[in-house]
Amino acid sequence: MTTPVTGPPTHAPATTAPLAGFTIAVTAARRAEELSALLYRKGAQVIAAPALRIVPLSDDQRLAAASTELTRRPADVVVATTGIGFRGWIEACETWGMAEGLLTSMQSSRLLARGPKAKGAIRAAGLNEEWSPPSESSAEVLDYLLSTGVQGLRVAIQMHGEPLPDFTAALRLAGAEVLEVPVYRWTQPEQTAPLDRLIESVTTGGVDAVTFTSAPAAAG
Repeated sequence: MTTPVTGPPTHAPATTAPLAGFTIAVTAARRAEELSALLYRKGAQVIAAPALRIVPLSDDQRLAAASTELTRRPADVVVATTGIGFRGWIEACETWGMAEGLLTSMQSSRLLARGPKAKGAIRAAGLNEEWSPPSESSAEVLDYLLSTGVQGLRVAIQMHGEPLPDFTAALRLAGAEVLEVPVYRWTQPEQTAPLDRLIESVTTGGVDAVTFTSAPAAAG
């Protein structure tokens, strides 16, 4: 759902609020209402329009095949890049009757979480992560893997909407066998008119700041 330029809610914050007088654009596809409400409480006016849309992988056979492979031959390392992606992976396997076997196989794997949401999804599945970077950066996850050594290891990577060619190439060059697990992808929003209006507001100086909660949103 998109939100046009609006004023603050009935219980508007005082004009002494830190963001009073500022207009901020929100491009998030998920939890946009929560972010907008937070900005409202700080005194800001908000323009909200999603810059992307998350859609399930149309070809579930790839996800099923990767999950079957990991169930039969557990990975040495599993990298969870997003909370929604890791949860979606487990939920898809539940519909196929594969979740229990997959989770059992992961108990013998070293689990890395790219950020707190991925960490939460791992723990919600009854597993425990070995490590998570404070920066929530894929680059830091890669550095950690390379520093601990991946020669001869099987590394499964839960993808987060787009391929990670540099990440996977670096692991393969370091001697790892890499298995990519595609769960969902990014695409343009169903209705682009609200985003067009948001962009026009930005280019004409009607917005003081723009928030991005993901790199694909900026690209979108």
